[in-house]
Amino acid sequence: MADKKLVCKDCGEEFMFTEGEQEFYKEKGFTNEPTRCPDCRKARKAQRNRFSNKQSYR
Repeated sequence: MADKKLVCKDCGEEFMFTEGEQEFYKEKGFTNEPTRCPDCRKARKAQRNRFSNKQSYR
């Protein structure tokens, strides 16, 4: 396995899908490559967490 350059579907920037990350995905049974760069993944996760926190207060 070699590092792969992928393009983020949110921001359009290239990011590296490293050999180590590929191995991690394989160990977890993930069949798809990531579609977002690490920064966009982090932002999306934070957005989901804010949404779920608002829902739990209702």
